[in-house]
Amino acid sequence: MRGDSMKHVEIYTDGACSGNPGPGGWGAVLIYNGRKKELCGGEKETTNNRMEMTAVIEALKKLKEPCEVTLTTDSKYVCDSINKGWVYSWQKKGWKKADKSPALNVDLWKQLLNLLEIHRVEFVWIKGHDGNMYNERCDKLAVNYYKQNFTE
Repeated sequence: MRGDSMKHVEIYTDGACSGNPGPGGWGAVLIYNGRKKELCGGEKETTNNRMEMTAVIEALKKLKEPCEVTLTTDSKYVCDSINKGWVYSWQKKGWKKADKSPALNVDLWKQLLNLLEIHRVEFVWIKGHDGNMYNERCDKLAVNYYKQNFTE
């Protein structure tokens, strides 16, 4: 149930990578009160999961006050890590996974967990490249960014 005092923002995110690792990009679309804002960025040497996470982090960082967010992504890594509680378990175990191996992307998980202390976020998974116009737009932003900035 949504609290009336918090603004509700819809966020769509996607990350993309050419090679894994390789040049990558991320895209996000934020929708509030019928207005849309698009964000994108990337890194010369990264992984797909890092770009998926960066899209989420950068989108949440743009919010100027605590908000209620419906965040839609095609990243099972991001959704399952939050919704199934894996990241909280890794954190509790000193950033170790169930098999005692180190958790990956700890720097980004720490940033994301800090943002989740500020905003009330519902993570929703959708199948990628399946016709959702905002998911497709995020993918295009991500791919265009790394192609324009990191490939010849």
